[in-house]
Amino acid sequence: MVIFPELHLFSDGDPDLQRTEALQDSAEPLAGPRTRELQELAGDLDIWLVPGSVCERGPDGQLFNTMMVCSPQGELAGYYRKIFPWRPHEPYDPGERFTTVDIDGVGRLGLNICYDAWFPEVTRQLAWMGAEVILNVVKTTTPDRRQELVLAQANAIVNQVFMVSVNCAGPVGTGCSLIVDPEQRDHFLRR
Repeated sequence: MVIFPELHLFSDGDPDLQRTEALQDSAEPLAGPRTRELQELAGDLDIWLVPGSVCERGPDGQLFNTMMVCSPQGELAGYYRKIFPWRPHEPYDPGERFTTVDIDGVGRLGLNICYDAWFPEVTRQLAWMGAEVILNVVKTTTPDRRQELVLAQANAIVNQVFMVSVNCAGPVGTGCSLIVDPEQRDHFLRR
């Protein structure tokens, strides 16, 4: 499985500004050409692909921050629209449903994006839905990454799930991606 951080395919120049116009311009419907290309890439490479999140144009013109999981068969195995945009900095419409994806031979993966991890109810709901691993893709550019790491640890132990938090590295982000297992062993992917 290859996993990228939140909005990895989008470059807004100054991520803290979250330029609404640029985000709107990059938005495509979920069934658009970007999704088809990512599905094809996953199939060609025979991998599970999580390309971070993308700007999705919703069916009624909404702007969603959407995480996709593409299968080795080149299919869209699942998608999740961020439920808790970080207000007032993110112009996204909130999603309305929690999402899990079954990974053959591995288990059930729960999806969430960045600020969703700050709400314990999100991880709890995904665990109740049978998620064994919660994947949180992040684009944190601020010093509060330290708190996100604490939240990943707390969510892992309280819900008895693995937490995978993938943040973008410098110079844009602050890095410190990690995997936390339910027994509280941290495994930093990059410092």
